[in-house]
Amino acid sequence: MSRDLLHFSHANGFPAACYRKFLGYLEQDFRISGIDCIGHDPDYPVTDGWPHLVAQLIDHLSTHCRGPVMGVGHSLGGYLTFMAAVQRPELFKCIILLDAPILGYFKGTAFGMLKRLGLADRVTPAHGTLERRRDWSSVEDMVAHFRRRKIFRHFDADCLHDYAALGTIAEGGGVRLRFDPEIEYRIYRSFPHDLVYYCKRLRLPAGFIGGRHSNEVQRVGLAHTRRNFRVKRIEGGHLFPLERPQAAAEAVRQLAAELLDKKAP
Repeated sequence: MSRDLLHFSHANGFPAACYRKFLGYLEQDFRISGIDCIGHDPDYPVTDGWPHLVAQLIDHLSTHCRGPVMGVGHSLGGYLTFMAAVQRPELFKCIILLDAPILGYFKGTAFGMLKRLGLADRVTPAHGTLERRRDWSSVEDMVAHFRRRKIFRHFDADCLHDYAALGTIAEGGGVRLRFDPEIEYRIYRSFPHDLVYYCKRLRLPAGFIGGRHSNEVQRVGLAHTRRNFRVKRIEGGHLFPLERPQAAAEAVRQLAAELLDKKAP
């Protein structure tokens, strides 16, 4: 029996290669595809609401994937998967969003106003992105640096090493981030504020997996997500696929079986 094709879309700032361990646990049951660095193709620039990033995902699926896929996306990748599935549902069998909660009407309207006033940096991670360190003398130096940072405190050791080894390029005798912080910054501050309206047009099986300790879930809430998605929670924070990759993969496998009405293993 042929395996379903799982198309994975990564979070902002984390190239798909960094999810090697998480995706490796899914390879027994799925064929895996993905775009390694969303937003870095000049043909698909980052603009408000991310229409070109959605187009990049749709064009990739149309060109490289035969038949509908199971769309799985983490954070940024979850939102892009959601919007692409609404626009082109025939490209998907189902979608699963990983810690990408849907912003409701009130909060969405408020964020749209903040964007128009040029204040989006105050309520997104954008404000600290441009000052982020980009270069290290070695992969080991980068691992030691990030091990001390709060956001990476609960990372699986292999995933942290993969972020340093696979999320960088060799340059000048050291390593440099492959995901351009300037692009990461533009993605954060152009977050689509009208996602709740997409829910009315969703016409395929959809699921959501959130970290029990996710700051994003706590900030956004799950009211609108629960109305439109089958919701599950697992241990971990916003970056749980990189903190608990095996548990995250198992949650995806089980939720996919439910959404596609297949017997869970």
